[in-house]
Amino acid sequence: MSTQSRIEWTEQTWNPVIGCTKISPGCKNCYAETMARRLQAMGMRGYANGFRLTLMPERLTEPLQRHKPTVYFVNSMSDLFHEKVPFDYVRQVFEVMAQAPQHTFQVLTKRAERMAEFCQDIIVPLNIWLGVSVENKKHGVPRISVLREINASVRFLSVEPLLEPLGEIDLTGIHWVIVGGESGHKARPIRQEWVDNIKLQCDQTGVAFFFKQWGTWGADGQKRSKKENGRRYRGKVWDAMPTLPLPAV
Repeated sequence: MSTQSRIEWTEQTWNPVIGCTKISPGCKNCYAETMARRLQAMGMRGYANGFRLTLMPERLTEPLQRHKPTVYFVNSMSDLFHEKVPFDYVRQVFEVMAQAPQHTFQVLTKRAERMAEFCQDIIVPLNIWLGVSVENKKHGVPRISVLREINASVRFLSVEPLLEPLGEIDLTGIHWVIVGGESGHKARPIRQEWVDNIKLQCDQTGVAFFFKQWGTWGADGQKRSKKENGRRYRGKVWDAMPTLPLPAV
């Protein structure tokens, strides 16, 4: 089911796959896992398996039924490039996206190598943005180099949750960087100087910078509700986006 999203950097979510497994520290407090188990308890259609990886082919054509140009986050409740998602199925997802050039599709993964393997044999449509999660130096930063080698119109980084200072990162070939802290009662801290470092590098390289949230830990290092901490960073809301590809006429 495609649903309006509360995620600040997208408009709708589309989940032709649900469920996942943890592969790195950024997964520790997975919001999607918590949400899936809640929906399972509510008896929500499609969540009978909870957070066990499940293909949802009945959802494949949902974007084709919407004519208004929309920005879709693909698989907010999973990872399209999970090793248990067959490439034949990934190909079906890409075919649907190609058939809806009026929409923009944001595909985010922690499995950068598998995304690169799939994309080496295709031409990625202009309306598909490809991104990787970057939570730390050990697991996240190496994904950037893999992403950079994929020929996509927009390559982006989701630096959320930002778990440590990333130091100098190579943003060559990257068009957009999203930064955010973790939310929830088990959230790990984020520090303003870590964000400052990324923002400075985005400014120096001309990369669009989007600050999503502080989450549970504020800029002052104090723990409070996500709503109280808000989205303002250095006195303003930073919500730059890369240039959207023109829809087909």
